[in-house]
Amino acid sequence: MDSKEKRIRQITQLYYSNKAVQDVLLKFASEREVVPRYFEGFGKRPDILQYSSDVMGAVRKGATSFHVSEEIWHDPLGLSSEITSKEMDSLRKGWDLLIDIDSPFLDCSKIASLLIIKTLEEYGIKKYGVKFSGSKGFHIIVGNGAFPEEFNEEKKSVSFPEWPRAICEFITNKIRPEYNREIGKMDINFAALETRTKIKKEDLKEAVCPECSRPGKKGKIVKFKCPLCGTTIERKNVKITKKRLKCLNEGCAGILKVVDEKDYFHCEFCKKSSWDKFSGEESGRKIVYAEKKQDAEDFEEGLSGNKMASLDLVLVAPRHLFRMPYSLHEKTALASVVISKSEIENFSPKDANPMKVKIREFMPENKKGEATRLLVDALLWKRARDSEEQEVYEKKYEGKKFEGKDFDYSNVDERDFPPAIKKLLKGLEDGRKRGLFVLLTFFKSIGYGAEEINKKTREWNGRNEPPLKEGYIRSQVDWHLKQQKKILPPNYSNDAFYRDIGILKEKPKTKNPLVDVMRKIRDRK
Repeated sequence: MDSKEKRIRQITQLYYSNKAVQDVLLKFASEREVVPRYFEGFGKRPDILQYSSDVMGAVRKGATSFHVSEEIWHDPLGLSSEITSKEMDSLRKGWDLLIDIDSPFLDCSKIASLLIIKTLEEYGIKKYGVKFSGSKGFHIIVGNGAFPEEFNEEKKSVSFPEWPRAICEFITNKIRPEYNREIGKMDINFAALETRTKIKKEDLKEAVCPECSRPGKKGKIVKFKCPLCGTTIERKNVKITKKRLKCLNEGCAGILKVVDEKDYFHCEFCKKSSWDKFSGEESGRKIVYAEKKQDAEDFEEGLSGNKMASLDLVLVAPRHLFRMPYSLHEKTALASVVISKSEIENFSPKDANPMKVKIREFMPENKKGEATRLLVDALLWKRARDSEEQEVYEKKYEGKKFEGKDFDYSNVDERDFPPAIKKLLKGLEDGRKRGLFVLLTFFKSIGYGAEEINKKTREWNGRNEPPLKEGYIRSQVDWHLKQQKKILPPNYSNDAFYRDIGILKEKPKTKNPLVDVMRKIRDRK
């Protein structure tokens, strides 16, 4: 046992012997799964706290912290890794919205927390709990009672994790522009940051779309001018080569020359752009394309708070655990103390000294249905967002040229699948819709028939936690089977479909899963 672990264990014994700490842990544990952590690893699951003395019982066995479920259960001990999703739904009584703010930097977590609280308050949510995570973040909670028991014929008890995930994504998107602006105001030592993260200041910039808050894609505007007649034109994303471009004016023998280059931004989803040749006026022999100044200002490039201090609020999954209020943190030996909104800005880790804690209530007393408007807006936004993204991805890959488009895949079996596809087939917790798109385009590209695609897709969905709704699976399979043009799987370079959903860690040697299959078959022959 090293000195750090020895010190924490000594603090643990003293801290958890406090009756007030035992009582607050027991109160919050009601109808929840509670799992002790023994410094490096978690205890058995499921487990609960029945009596305040159970806290010290676990501590004597080596427990250093206590973690609890977001979900509220009829019988937490009825849970198991073997039960089906339907059985889990029947055990689930409800859930709290737990927003886990965990940036690499405490100051960034403070900014995010205040912006999230501002959003909650704008939606009429007056009651919420805030606590320090014990390290570099904060937890914000909105109680189960704040959400309607049923919406769109779906019961709250079976809507986990879809509803809270939609809300967290919605809030993340909503605060993104202001989060970037606030991070940009900070006095940041970029040299030290580059040493720590290996990321340069230039790589930390982004321009957020003013319409949908997605990061805009950067491109180049090249301005050409004819030295003879003065014709001026602008073109997007033109590659400058040695090839001579003739003047567009009929009868002019001039050769266009590059006179200026500048960046522009565009959103591939809502089509908003900082440059648009919306008018062309011909006066004599001169053509001028004007620029939309308003959008250019809206797309102003600045520091990306998310790139510098990643903010991922969508940590919501079945039986997901979070640190209990007033539990210790193994790495810092600090307590997960409850604080108020007004204390966030000036909060310091020393305020979480376990020997000086003052017990406060973490769980808010929400009014019934207090968060209904937030839920409705989040679900409507999520539905529209998913539809937009699917349409863009389908257009992006439809009919795309590929070196193996005429390759014979008739002898392919699962041994030939690349590692990313094999990992995807084991099931997902996050990114299931993107995973489905990868699978369907992959299965169809290697020549699987309708029966095989239906079978394989349902088997895969059964391994997801939780599975996608049957109606969504059916509609996606039907749509892909109807397409006459080949839609290829996304390339590995598209992080959203591979790295972000956890099925690709190392950079592959090929560009696309189909190239891996081709090479396997060729090697076998």
